[in-house]
Amino acid sequence: MPPLGRRRVLLLSSAAATVLAAGVAVVGTAEAASTLGASAAQTGRYFGAAIAAGKLGDSTYSRILTTEFNSVTPENEMKWDATEPNQNQFNYSGGDRILNQGISMGAKVRGHALLWHQQQPGWAQSMSGTALRNAAINHVTQVATHYRGKIYAWDVVNEAFADGGSGGRRDSNLQRTGNDWIEAAFRAARAADPNAKLCYNDYNTDGVNAKSTGVLNMVKDFKARGVPIDCVGFQSHLGTGIPGDYQANLQRFADAGVDVQITELDVAQGSNQANVYASVTKACMAVSRCTGITVWGIRDSDSWRTGENPLLFDNSGNKKAAYTSVLNALNAGGTNNPPPSSPSSPPPNPGTGACSASVTLNSWNGGYVANVRVTAGSAAVNGWTVSLTIPSGGAVTSTWSATNSGTSGAVSFRNVSYNGQIPAGGNTEFGFQGTGTGPTATPSCQAS
Repeated sequence: MPPLGRRRVLLLSSAAATVLAAGVAVVGTAEAASTLGASAAQTGRYFGAAIAAGKLGDSTYSRILTTEFNSVTPENEMKWDATEPNQNQFNYSGGDRILNQGISMGAKVRGHALLWHQQQPGWAQSMSGTALRNAAINHVTQVATHYRGKIYAWDVVNEAFADGGSGGRRDSNLQRTGNDWIEAAFRAARAADPNAKLCYNDYNTDGVNAKSTGVLNMVKDFKARGVPIDCVGFQSHLGTGIPGDYQANLQRFADAGVDVQITELDVAQGSNQANVYASVTKACMAVSRCTGITVWGIRDSDSWRTGENPLLFDNSGNKKAAYTSVLNALNAGGTNNPPPSSPSSPPPNPGTGACSASVTLNSWNGGYVANVRVTAGSAAVNGWTVSLTIPSGGAVTSTWSATNSGTSGAVSFRNVSYNGQIPAGGNTEFGFQGTGTGPTATPSCQAS
């Protein structure tokens, strides 16, 4: 993601439903939509743009935005430094303006981004350890709660993996709070807004390489352990070419059980720009779980890549050859992508059975995150309460996918609306963060 006020060095690759007001051009016996959003919507996808609240007063900018796109992403207005400039003092004015713009267009709104090692407010930059972990989870909870039910998909965590050949995590103040910080953020986001798609977003992951494989391994681990993750974003800040395995890379993530989204697409201008844009679009159209594409800006003059003219409209707002190549690729069709459904509670199950619970801990000096699995017995469970004891001197500081009574000593956790019903033999999970030493005794579970 392009930082505000500075330029990140890119490792650029080289070579290797809501239809907006739009005209329709008749081509043979088929109808081809004449705008990006309308053409994407024909297969259940979106085509969006990252936008800045301060530019909405520009008539050319706003005309292109409202005519061409059916999804919007805030460039900076929902990041940590913008939404919580002072600890526990939240400012949603810019983010709300982007949200309202999207609503007025009938467009999807992608939330970007809840946690990132850059663009943190100064007060968070000075924190570490448990204090930072608690502040980060609180930030996720508060912001996702403010926008509850209004955001199509959140970039919950952004750019947490390192470049290079290790496939490991990036060193950051957030990473130093414990390797489970991404998991904790996703669980908190799900608890705050159960209906939003939860995405991990990164750059230089466009082809099959060590970094993208590291992200894929995290996704597979999360899916195996019930950590809520719904999608992965591929920024796709490209140079003069596209990785030869771009589509295959998208597909392997889709095969792992998540949607894939192109989240920040821009391509350096050159003789191959239109072909690269078309190739990216065709790759998305060929992967059924590729739900949409977002370009990072509207006109070349709006781009963070100064001098590279990487977008679909020139400085004056005229359509470039790359625009036509994208529109043609969208209208050529591809695999249908049904409108994404929101996570929902399972249907009621008859009867109430017994339940059991187990806890696993990820601990560090002075704190921990507990993951609790609740398992139904031979009959279905319609609701549950888990009780355990927090060791002396410690306290529960945050909870996700459950509500707690008490914070120290004997503490009970009750299901929330979307995870109370468990089929016979099935299970669900919740988690909490605490200070001190985590509980080690087997928790008790009571069905209700």
